Formats: sequence, structure tokens, C-alpha cells
Amino acid sequence: MKIYPKIPSKRINRWARARRGSPWAVKVATVAFILFLGFTAVTIVTFAFISKDLPSPYKLTNREVEQSTQIFDRSGELLYDIYGNKNRTLVSLKDIPQYLKDATIAIEDKSFYTHQGFDIAGIARSFKEIALDHSLSGGSTLTQQLVKNTLLSNERTVTRKVKEFILSVQIEKRYSKDEILQIYFNEIPYGGTAWGAEAGSQQYFGKAVTKLSLVESAILAGLPQEPTYYSPFGAHPDSYKIRTKEVLKRMRDDGYITKDQQTKALSDLEAYKFQASGNGLIKAPHFVLYVREQLVKRYGEKLVMSGGLKVTTSLDYKLQEPAQKIVTDQVAQEGSNYRYSNGDAMIMNPKTGEVLAMVGSKDYFAKDYDGQYNVTTAERQPGSSIKPINYVTGLKKGYTAATLFLDQKTDFPCGVGCPNGVYTPLNYDRTFGHGTGGLILMRNALAQSLNVPAVKMLALNGVQSMIDTAHEMGITTLQDPSRYGLSLTLGGGEVKMIDMVTAYSAFANGGLRVDPVTILKVVDPKGKVLEEFKPTPGRRVLDAGHAFIMSDILADGNAKLPTFGAFGVQTLSVPGHTIAVKTGTTDDIKDNWTIGFTPSYVVGTWVGNNDGTPISGRLSSGITGAAPIWKKIFLKVFEITKAPQESFNRPDNVVQIAVDAVYGTKPVGGNPTKLEWFTKSTVPTNTANVKTLRLCTDQKKLATPADEAAGKAYDQVFVNVSDAFTKGQWSPFDPPTEKCNAYRGGASGTEILASITSPADGSTQGPAFDVSANAAGPYPITKVDFFLDGPNLVGSSTTSPYNFQYSAVPPGPHVISIKAYDTQGITGTASITINIAAGSPAPSVLPPGQEKKHP
Repeated sequence: MKIYPKIPSKRINRWARARRGSPWAVKVATVAFILFLGFTAVTIVTFAFISKDLPSPYKLTNREVEQSTQIFDRSGELLYDIYGNKNRTLVSLKDIPQYLKDATIAIEDKSFYTHQGFDIAGIARSFKEIALDHSLSGGSTLTQQLVKNTLLSNERTVTRKVKEFILSVQIEKRYSKDEILQIYFNEIPYGGTAWGAEAGSQQYFGKAVTKLSLVESAILAGLPQEPTYYSPFGAHPDSYKIRTKEVLKRMRDDGYITKDQQTKALSDLEAYKFQASGNGLIKAPHFVLYVREQLVKRYGEKLVMSGGLKVTTSLDYKLQEPAQKIVTDQVAQEGSNYRYSNGDAMIMNPKTGEVLAMVGSKDYFAKDYDGQYNVTTAERQPGSSIKPINYVTGLKKGYTAATLFLDQKTDFPCGVGCPNGVYTPLNYDRTFGHGTGGLILMRNALAQSLNVPAVKMLALNGVQSMIDTAHEMGITTLQDPSRYGLSLTLGGGEVKMIDMVTAYSAFANGGLRVDPVTILKVVDPKGKVLEEFKPTPGRRVLDAGHAFIMSDILADGNAKLPTFGAFGVQTLSVPGHTIAVKTGTTDDIKDNWTIGFTPSYVVGTWVGNNDGTPISGRLSSGITGAAPIWKKIFLKVFEITKAPQESFNRPDNVVQIAVDAVYGTKPVGGNPTKLEWFTKSTVPTNTANVKTLRLCTDQKKLATPADEAAGKAYDQVFVNVSDAFTKGQWSPFDPPTEKCNAYRGGASGTEILASITSPADGSTQGPAFDVSANAAGPYPITKVDFFLDGPNLVGSSTTSPYNFQYSAVPPGPHVISIKAYDTQGITGTASITINIAAGSPAPSVLPPGQEKKHP
């Protein structure tokens, strides 16, 4: 007989008796029950252990005030005191507008007045995120948020979540719902220096919380979830609109407002104007907010906003302040003339990546436009300023600064989205043929910012290769190569100013990329250093020789002259300093850039309109708009830092040799030469494939003796061009192999070539003058007849040169004509108009056969 253990559960006993023939079932039930008891015991012990060190719930109303976080520039200049210009102002719940109460409950905790401090569905979501997403977020009631922000740390652990749960239950037992809500509105962070609803209302709206409207209440209620991100004064100034719309929707769904109220509030939201953040008590606001966002990502909102951190940044306020003034003044002086309303600037140390100045707009506090929009971190099209990244990709593939390009109209296949499936780029001046008869070397093509050679360079590099180089150099956008075609080298993709300055830093730093640095040191209130920046050499993303050659090209004022002229070259240079610089203007004239560098400083500038409205086409040359700002800032940098003249360091793998000035190869006999830099592995060893052919002037084919006799032949030089797209093409066109058509005069194209070589058409003559003519064809010429005013034959000539002397021609205009004949009966004609001066004698035209022959 089998013996079963006694189990307290009557249900299990009944189940066991029914299953007396299955002993394993009883064992399973027994184990399950034991596990249940064990889990319960462990849970109780765990909760007891965690609870023993919990803070008292009464600390909600009796606790220490948090310390402010201060942000300094590199020399100790205070930029922003997060608590320094605001005090916490306590308000009673009765002073909180009903709109704000309803909006907060609707978006944060719709069951606030019915739960016991926790939300079962929210907890389930939290455990799901812990188990599946390995994150700790969501699921918090208003009570839990209050606990997290007042009694606990911001650590993201399961233990902290359990503590939060226990304290929330305790607080719900000790305080009424209204008391909890009142404490919440006085303690929760609303961003910036604002802790509590009153401070938030004053900071964003400049009014007491009691006076908030529906739309203002909805805006404020949406902030606590992520105050830094949703702040209208932050780095994402439009995000608050999306959040506010969600708040209003929740209020409508929960019955707090009517549909008409929602519609009116949405309309008010679009037109709403905020009070300027901090009333100007913040220095370098775009930079400070950028740093604050980085700090929040590293340390959490609570520690940054109230942890008493001392943050030393990379910013040099001695450079920031004048840079801001230069941008502001230039936009005020020239913006209306060129139809742009905003500008930005950045200064970076390319050796360390330290951001020395960040001017995000002409005026952060301006009310006539969106001054909070930080253009240095926004995505804009860079125009031709991105061309150096394309050309350095070509250097990586073995092309050189002396690679020969053919600047002529070229149709590039471009697939879907192009008219007729082709892309035909135009140069900035809408013409072709720059250089020597359309032949131009890479150095000059880049320095003069020609579009056709740049597109040819990209056609050989490949779009993916250029994007790979861009990413290696620090560009964080351009993530979907399928979006871009050959126009990418002309600025057809969006990039950020901070990324472009980083990329140019790789040129300045000999091919080593150093990522942007804004935070140098963070210290907590006890003096503990939480982080400290230590400069590193950076990582190599370009060959040092390629970086040097690109820097040398961008610093070559002589190579820029044909495009920019003397005034432009002067604008893009600073006397006494070697500076590499590139301008860029988008094809649709919406963005205007200038970026330049020395080995110690990179300066980038931009002008345009936040909304993408086109600026004046007069900025397309690249030397107005951003360029004057760029030069003024560099002048100020040199003045303040006393920086000496610096040259770009030439690495050992770079040599300078003489090449043919036109073809970029080993010198061709009789041609001028020039000095060019090459990496040792790319020194040219070939001589240009050049030949000279004699062509006829009207058909561009090989000239015949008839063309020579008619004076219609010339010499044409052909060179084989190995450029980025038309590799192996001859310039200016393929050498002809066919001879010119012998009979091609007249409208029919089957006449003898005949011409009057003198006198000149339209000239004035006396009553007697000589007429000379040419006639040529494949067969011998037998005769040339001379006529006056149509059919009047006045003479003939049968030997070359064919001449006849007219005499006694009356004053006034006359038509001189000739007609030539050959042995096959083929003819050819030509005519001119002359004028006989007044006072000439009466005509004396001799009949045929008696004409006077020219000696």
C-alpha cells in the first residue's frame, strides 16, 4: 500500500484522492506548495530587509533642500547656475489651477484618486521591461514619482524600484491624496532651474501659477516626464508641442475638457510665445543647454538639477562672447540685404576636440524668430563645403592633386527620380570650359569649387565610399546611402555644423580625428571628481599625406583666384597666417557656409533662415554671408590668443615635384610646369598622351588641301583625359579620323568652297579698289568671275591667286560677288557688301573680255 503525505489544502487532498493511481501528481503538488511557501517567505524577508533602511515618509515635509549645479567655462567663468537665479516657492493646492491638476493627472496618473500608491498595470509593464527590455522605466504613479524625486536616488535598479513601491504605499497611508498632490506640485522638476509648479510657471510663462490658461497648464504638465528634452528652451525646442498635444488628447479622452476647448487650446499652442529663458541670466545659452543635455544622459535629471555638481566646460568665454557679437552684428547689418535672418558659428581645437565657442543663433533670447533653435547641432545642407571629403576619398583611391579633369557638360545616369534618367550638373556660374580649354587639375577644380569635376570625382569614388569617409571623419548623418546620388558632393545631404567642424579637424590634425569635447571636469558637492577629460592623440581616419595635401589645396589663394578674384581671396585669408578654407552654398540658395582651419583652430560659420526660405542668389559666390563672419572671428581668435603663424606639418611620405602645368603629368616638351605635392606612391611616371591635328574650321574633321587653300584650317591639340567619370576620353573631343567634305559650301552642301578675302565685309572703299578671292575643291578651279551689284559681270580671273581691280564705282553701298568653276562644272559663290565714299566719279564698267587684270 502507498502512503501519501498529508497536505493542508483540501483541494489538493481531493485531487490526490482522485489520483491515487498517480503518485507523481501528489509529488508535483507538494513541490509546488513548498515553492509557494518559499517564495512567500523570501518575498517577506526581502521586503523586510529592504524596508529596514528606508527613509521616513515624513521626510517629504522635513528634508534638506537640494544644491544647485553650476556650469563654468574653462577659466572658471560662471555660465549658468541651475538654482542660482530661482528660489523654490511653495504653493497650496487651492492655488493650483484646476486645468493643471487635471492635465497632470490625465497624462501622468489617471487613477491617482483610486489607487493605493501603485498601479498594477504599471508594475506589470515595469517587470516586462526589466525581463525583456532590460530597462527600468514607466509604470510610476504620481506618488512613486514623488518618492523617486524626493526620498530616493535616481539609480536604475530593481532594489530602488522595490523601495519606491514600499514608500509609496506608506505615504498613501500617512497623507491624503490632496496632500500628496500638493507636495508633488511643489517638488517635481519642470526643467532648468524650475522645481515646483510656481517656479515652472514663472520660468516659462512669466506669471504666477494661479493665472495659467488651459494651454499653459497642458504645456507645464507635459514637462516632468523629461524636462530637459521637452523644455521649449532646450536643444529640441519643438518637442514640447508634440507632448502638449498628447496631454490635451488625454484630457479630452478623460472628460476634463470638451472638444471645443481642445481645438481652441491646439490653436493657442501653435501661436504661443514664451518668456525668454532665465531673463538673460545665462551665458552661452546654446552651449550650456547642449552640455546640460549631455550631463542628464550621464547622471540623470535629478542629480544634474539638484545634485550640487560643479561642471567645468571646454568653452572659452573670451572667444564665445565676441563670436556671438560678430554673428549678431553681421546678421543685423547684412541680413536684410541678402534675405537671411540667422547665423551661427563654432570654434574648436582640432588637436583635442575641445569646443571653444558655440554660437547657435544670432540671439538666443530674440522674440522675432526662433532664437532657441541651435543651428550648430541642426541638420542643414552644406553645399560645396563637403567637397573636400569627396576629394580626399579620391586621394585614398590613388588620385592626386594633379589628376586631370575635363570641365564640360556631362550627363550622368542617375536612375529613378531624375528627368530623363540623367543628372547634368552645372558649375556655380552656369558655364563650362574652366581651366585651359576645359582641362583642369584637381587642385584648381577644388580651389575654384567647380561642380562638374567634383561630380566626376564622386562618380569614380562611389557614393558609398564618400559616405564611409564622411562617417570616419565624424559626420553622424547620411545614414541611408540609398537616399543620395552624385549630387551628394554638392551638398545634397543634410549634416550638422558640429560634425563638419569635427571632419575638418581631421584635416587640420594630420588625419587624426578627435571627437568634440564640451565637458572637462565634473565634481560632486563633497569634492569627488566624477569625471575629468584627458586629451588623447585621436584615431587615424586619413593618411597624414592626404590630410596635408588637402590642407595645402584649401590654403592655396592663387588656385582660388579664377573663381573668387582678388577680393574673394582676400576675404578668405588673414594676413600673416596660413589658413585652409572652403565655402559652400546650396544649389537652392538656402544655406551659406564657410569652414576654415589652422593647425590649432577650426572655425565654422553659417547664415540662412531657420525655416529654409531661400536667401539672396548674390551669396552663391561664397564670399559674402558666412565668409565675412568667419574672417572676423578668426581675426578675433588671433587677437585674443596671440596665436603665431603656423604651417601644416608635411609628413615624410609627401614630396613636391614639377609636373606639366596643363596635364599634371611628367612635363611635356614646350609646356609650362608647376610644383605639386604627391604621396610617394602616387608620383606621376607617365607623360600626357597628346597629339596635334590639322582640322577644318566648320566640320572639326581632318582638313583637306581645299580647306588649306580656302583658309579654313587650324591646328587642334588633343590630350587623353583620365578624369573621374570620362576615363580615357580625349579633350576637347575625340580626334577625328574622317576628312572634311570637299564640297560643302552654300546651302546645299555640295558647292566649291569660295570666299572673298579682301576687302573686309562692310568696309568703306574709294572708287577704285582690289578684290581678292579664294576657291578650292577636289578638282582644279578653271575660273572665278567677279560681279557688281548682282548680275553685272565686271571681270574674271583664271589663275590663283584670284584678283580683280574694280574702278570708277559710284558712291554708296554695293554688293561684290564672285562665282568659281571647276573642271566638273561644280560652282561656288561668295559675296560681301562695301560702301564707296562720296565724291567718286561716274561708273565706268568694262564689258566682259576687256576687264583690267591685276598685275
